[in-house]
Amino acid sequence: MDDVTPLLTAVDAFADRLRTLPQSRLSRGAAAEALALARELAARTQRIEEPEVSEVREMPDAGMFAVADQVAVAGHDLAEALSASGGDVAEAVRLVEAAAHRCGL
Repeated sequence: MDDVTPLLTAVDAFADRLRTLPQSRLSRGAAAEALALARELAARTQRIEEPEVSEVREMPDAGMFAVADQVAVAGHDLAEALSASGGDVAEAVRLVEAAAHRCGL
């Protein structure tokens, strides 16, 4: 079982920073970037938990003010799945850090 603490730390920090952004910055691309990350994290979780299912369900767009929570939930779900499966935590951390960088956070 891998230590998922680095992933949880990265996800929580990114979500917390998103929550502090003004609407103008969210609408200029940060929310879209964060939603793309949340969708990718959720898709990875689905592939781990349901490898027999060929089509992953896409996380819905709940709006720019909910995207931080979507990132947090998807990240915590992935951490749980990776912990149980022994998957690559470092790769998931890199995804979160790259998205944060693209958002300027």
